[in-house]
Amino acid sequence: MQIKTFVRSLVAGFTLSIVAAGAGAQSLKLGHITPPTHVWNQVAEKISADLAAASGGKLKIAVSPLQKLGNESQMINLMQAGAQQFGIFTVGGLANREESFLAWSLPYVFNDVAHATRAADTPAAKEMLRRLDQTGLVGLGYAFAGMRHVLSLEPVKSAADLKNKKIRSFPSPVYNDWWNANGAAPTAMPLSEVAPSLTTKLLDAVDVDLDALVGLKFHQQAPNLTLTKHMAFPAVIVVSKKWWDSRSQADRDMITKVVADAEQWGFKTAIDADASNLEKARADGAQVVDADLASFQAVGGKVRDQYIAKNPLIADFYQQAKAL
Repeated sequence: MQIKTFVRSLVAGFTLSIVAAGAGAQSLKLGHITPPTHVWNQVAEKISADLAAASGGKLKIAVSPLQKLGNESQMINLMQAGAQQFGIFTVGGLANREESFLAWSLPYVFNDVAHATRAADTPAAKEMLRRLDQTGLVGLGYAFAGMRHVLSLEPVKSAADLKNKKIRSFPSPVYNDWWNANGAAPTAMPLSEVAPSLTTKLLDAVDVDLDALVGLKFHQQAPNLTLTKHMAFPAVIVVSKKWWDSRSQADRDMITKVVADAEQWGFKTAIDADASNLEKARADGAQVVDADLASFQAVGGKVRDQYIAKNPLIADFYQQAKAL
């Protein structure tokens, strides 16, 4: 009798598994490059939790921070194949597929994070998302981190202090042109290599947002923080077009709403975090440098003009963002 009871329970469990599979339960993947403490990871976790609730557990997202699914280029390839369903990717990484995303990295367009979040609602920003369809991705919204600053071994009080300095920079044409125009030597490297490179003086400085600075404690190696606010640092919330096209309209509507809610939540979180992270960095030993910001802003204008002239959508975005 015990054997029969065991067999019946085994068959019942197997049947329930089949029913669950037939109901369309899916385990999905979302990847990004930032650490678990970063605001983008918080946005990713909110999307995961809210989508599981909205779908009654049918759509479950496993979030993988810090490039666990690969770097951005590798993750985009996975998404184009439908092997990864969700991603939060930097505008710099996506600019390799759609050039107009470079507009987000033009120097001195935004006053602060709040200004940048408002620009996400401009016609030009929405057109950038639409153009992702041609790359095998569907752009559903934006996420923001803090403004970009300079963290350095020695105080940087003006643009002249960057001459011949090696600075860890995001690998993007705008970033390279910006730092070269300041006389610095931009150096691309993963976030995981920044701290040891500062310790060994392979790097002199880092181009960084306060969210990453506080999360990874780079100020313990390089204590001097110059609040240049030279660029915003957005990301785009994307889904695989191949996977998206296989979903019902009801599923698409549900996912669109979940992402839209997470996007707005992320905007507020990023704005609040930029202020609180500065206080955390100061309390933990970061020394804010009194700097001549006009010297950086003068360089920024030349770099902006170069990109505005080469792409009409970049020019449109710049005008719309400045008008906010």
